[in-house]
Amino acid sequence: MKIRKLVLPTVICLTVLIAACGSRKQIGEGDSYVYCLNESETGLIKVACDLPDGETQEMAEAVLEELSTPAEDIEYMTPIPEEVKVQNCELFGGILEVDFSGEYLDVRNIREKLMRAAVVQSLVRIDGVNAVAFTVDGAPLTDNDGVEIGLMNEDDFVETTASSPSAYQTDTLTLYFANESGDKLVAEQVDVRYSSNVSKDKLIVEKLMQGPDGTDSFPTINPDTNLLSVTTKDKICYVNFDSTFLTGAYDILPELTVYSIVNSLVEGTEATQVQITINGETNASYMEAVDLSQPFEADMDLVAADEADE
Repeated sequence: MKIRKLVLPTVICLTVLIAACGSRKQIGEGDSYVYCLNESETGLIKVACDLPDGETQEMAEAVLEELSTPAEDIEYMTPIPEEVKVQNCELFGGILEVDFSGEYLDVRNIREKLMRAAVVQSLVRIDGVNAVAFTVDGAPLTDNDGVEIGLMNEDDFVETTASSPSAYQTDTLTLYFANESGDKLVAEQVDVRYSSNVSKDKLIVEKLMQGPDGTDSFPTINPDTNLLSVTTKDKICYVNFDSTFLTGAYDILPELTVYSIVNSLVEGTEATQVQITINGETNASYMEAVDLSQPFEADMDLVAADEADE
């Protein structure tokens, strides 16, 4: 698939704007739409789009084509630049992988963030697309520090309501770690202060990976594991690790590692299920003992009796 691009000047925020004029900018209840750049190139705007019925991947391809089609008027601009080509689009379970040509890497930083926000938020509106992963010439997209962007959904682009991007908030998390004998989970209350730009689900996983603060609980996740992404959609939290996660580092029951993540996320977020993926795929087994192909619900039977009764 080949897609055209517009060369755009610097933009300054990811605010989603809903305009009240222009035929394609008038979105009625139940209308289908995609996200494009607004005329001032400072944010995103909803643009009406008639998509054909079809399979999930067919609809995704249609959306990508729409996002490359030249704008009908000057009141909005298509997000994918002319020089950037969409080379492939493939669905793996609920994860849509979109591969771009190398010209993607030439898109300026702020402009790239707007483009990524528009593409991802347009694609995840399709039934069957839970998250989107970008690759460039087959390699995972990375940030300026070389860290993989990983899976993305609309939660990654929600505008913060804090007074400034650096605003902080506090909370108390309930995290589940292993007990000394490694056969049960124990709860630990952790007070945190974190940036408003950090999602709570990602914060929880990162705190689990850091291990417990107390002396009565023990870590569950291999410390060499890399967290690629955490996203939540339709009350399912998708936690994407690299393959190092599959190798246990502690003498505990394998299911404790999995359910330390699941129980902590279900307790601390709106998610009711957790899907653990490895490099974006679900066809894996933790320690060859726990099948990761399906989402997990919390299992409080694994929590030590005195903790479970609290």
